[in-house]
Order: sequence, then structure tokens, then C-alpha cells
Amino acid sequence: MSERLQKIISRAGIASRRHAEDLIVGGRVKVNGKVVTELGCKVDARRDRVEVDGNLLAKEKNVYILLYKPKGIVSTAQDPEGRRTVTDLVSDIPERLYPVGRLDYNTEGLLLLTNDGDLTHALTHPSNKVFKTYVAEVAGIPTEEKLDKLRLGIKLEDGVTAPARVKIMDVNREKNVAKIEIIIHEGRNRQIRRMFEAIGNPVNKLKRVQLAFLTLEGLRRGRYRRLANEEVESLKKLTDERKG
Repeated sequence: MSERLQKIISRAGIASRRHAEDLIVGGRVKVNGKVVTELGCKVDARRDRVEVDGNLLAKEKNVYILLYKPKGIVSTAQDPEGRRTVTDLVSDIPERLYPVGRLDYNTEGLLLLTNDGDLTHALTHPSNKVFKTYVAEVAGIPTEEKLDKLRLGIKLEDGVTAPARVKIMDVNREKNVAKIEIIIHEGRNRQIRRMFEAIGNPVNKLKRVQLAFLTLEGLRRGRYRRLANEEVESLKKLTDERKG
């Protein structure tokens, strides 16, 4: 997660962004032992060694957040349309955080945010098969034959999906809707919505309720909590085991 050097210097409290640029141009900043004078230089505050006038900047600590994302929030660090983003909901945390994967604008539920690029990559890489559990309210009541298509893998415009675990939780025949639990490990754009559209039962509401062993228990919409050290280590261990 690289950022412009002057931004990292400014965030460390050494100087304003403008003064940080002057420090760089003046040859007073080193990155990994080498003087850097280009303002476009990008570094990773967690990995690179940054010195200003010979003084080492403290490396940014890793932060791990579990957020209950509401609907109507964008799962990016910034939005060109000016909409509220998930990082707005954790604005009191000084470290720059990034979402681990995405939940689309109209989907709510569990979302991790962190500045740990290695863990983000591990959790989102399809080969690690980190399972995500969703509850979907769909229009109509799908037959088991339709759900079997999701269980086997269904063809979408970007390829066949991996087999999903699917079960009907509840039906409302008066409203002609069904509540369905679906578990997947992929993270394609709008994947679950497209899967249900493909069987003729479009999603009305969608919520992610679990990622690996993490749940929303104890959280209200729009609120977050920090992961315990044990949870972070368990996530790392989980992905390490999958690599093996």
C-alpha cells in the first residue's frame, strides 16, 4: 500500500505536506538509505525505511478493523462521485486503512479494513478459499433444482463460479420471497447478485454475515471494532495453512 512520500512525512508530524515537499526537493530525505528528491516517489510506510535529516520515521503499525457496513456506503478509500465511503466510518483512526475486498453499494454486512497488504492479499486470493457467508432475500421461491445450479457452479459472463453452499432459511409465500444462506470463497464483482439473477431469482436484500470465523456479533450498523490479536493470528494461520 504505497503512498506519496510527502504524505507519509506529513502524517508522521514532521512537517506540513508543503514543507515535506521542500524537504524532499532539498535532498534531506532518504528512503532505504538512498536520497530521494522526486516528489512523485511512493513508498510503503510499513516496510520502507524513511529518514528525514537522519532521523528515522517510526513505521506505521498494522491495524485490523471489523466494520458493519450499512447500505449506501461505498467500499473504497475514496469516491470520485463524493459519496460516503467505508473509511469515513473509521475516520477517527489515524492510520490509512483499505477495505479487504468489497461489498457493493446496496449490500450491507461484515467488511474488514486494514493497512496490512500481505494479509489483504492472502484473504482475497481465490486459491486460499476463505469462505464468506451471506444471507440473501430473493424474489420468488427457487426450487432445489435451481439451487443445485449454484451448488455445482453456474456460468456467468466472466466464467463458471466455484461451487457454493446454499440452503433455504425461510420462505414467505404471501410476499413470494425467500431468505437464503449462501457461502462462497470467490470475490467477483456483484457475484451473488449475478448468480441469483442467472437462476431467475434476483436479490432484493443482501447481507454478509460471516468471513472465515468472524461474525457481526455485538456490532450495530455503521460501527466497528478492532480485531483481537488472537483473531489476527488465526486469520494469518488460516491463510498460511491454505497456501500449504
